[in-house]
Amino acid sequence: MIRKLRTERDNQQWMLDLALNMRGRVQNFERDYLEVPQGKRAHNYQMLPKVWRESAEFHETLGKKAQREGFDATATEHYDHAIEAYRMAQHPIFFDDNPVKIYLCNKLKEMVDRRSETASYPIERVEVPFDDGKTISCLLHLLPDRRKAPCIIYVPGMDQSKEVFPHARHNVAADRGFHVLAMDGPGQGNSNIQKIRAVGDNYERAGAAVMDYLLGREEVEPTKIGIYGISMGSFWSLRLASYDHRAAAVASAVACFNPNNTIFTQSSPRFKQVFMYMAGMEDEDAFDEMARNMTVKGYMDKVQCPTLLVTGEFDPLCPLEDAIEVYEDLTCKKEMWVFENQFHPLVSLSNLGGVDNHQYILDWLHRALIGETVSDDRIAYVKENGDGPFGECEWTPPVRPGEVYF
Repeated sequence: MIRKLRTERDNQQWMLDLALNMRGRVQNFERDYLEVPQGKRAHNYQMLPKVWRESAEFHETLGKKAQREGFDATATEHYDHAIEAYRMAQHPIFFDDNPVKIYLCNKLKEMVDRRSETASYPIERVEVPFDDGKTISCLLHLLPDRRKAPCIIYVPGMDQSKEVFPHARHNVAADRGFHVLAMDGPGQGNSNIQKIRAVGDNYERAGAAVMDYLLGREEVEPTKIGIYGISMGSFWSLRLASYDHRAAAVASAVACFNPNNTIFTQSSPRFKQVFMYMAGMEDEDAFDEMARNMTVKGYMDKVQCPTLLVTGEFDPLCPLEDAIEVYEDLTCKKEMWVFENQFHPLVSLSNLGGVDNHQYILDWLHRALIGETVSDDRIAYVKENGDGPFGECEWTPPVRPGEVYF
């Protein structure tokens, strides 16, 4: 059988395989750390599900052994790793009803449930009713004492799912007094299995349904629900905040504010391959037409709550001049952090002494939700040798919207 290419850029697959073989990078090639399991090597994309499955099985074995011995903390750590590895194993399979993908997704669910048995705080599965009897699958990470407290809705990125944040072995949100509900929005995780597509306003409607659910939970302070979106979730979180005004604050980070710009055209072909699957589309022309509407332009004046934008100075998925335009379109209380010399995944940042962006963004959300004052109309240029985004780093960008930055 001669396979028909899904997109015109699929003929560049050999370059993606070469980059993976030589550098251990699946995408976001500006970064240097490996995107394959430690001690493993994938020579091409077809090998990714296998090497990640093998890593998952190893941690699964260790986790089960630790759990049998009564070492719950150790078991939780291994289950965290197994969850991430099974998540990464199923993700590169871009086809509906694929038996390997379904098997890996079921193993992912099993590891989530096993981790819930050993974690030091309650983790609940939540199924929020959605269209035609389907559900938006979520994980609710509750504070150990289940006290009434602020809650963060975590909006994952295109290559993520609800299992990616927070880690149970060190829940950085719980450290700051937050419950967290992480959702599989349309096109993500279990929504893919249910064929809930990432098209139109599906994500906004799904987020609003999640908000409805949280307002009925006695553990959640109803006036202190925040939204935290990462990567493609930075786009969805802003659109959600423009659609549903019940959020008290929104943090939109690892910028991909306008996916209709670079991600499906100039960046790795893998992004388009993945998102056509998430949208349930096979026709590239029809997808291109749909993608033209994937923008926050015309929506930002509808966001009412305090908003934080976070981006790398040279993020190829959101040129800085585009981020500046989004910032200027906001009419609410707003702040933007630009990390010097950084790119797309904002992890292990030299600007923060090796810390990820999560901790600092959650600190900002703590201020916004607990009732302290957050800055208004402030752009911070977070230098590699500076004192972080809360330091003396106010910045006036040298370019205006539409002017190319470098």
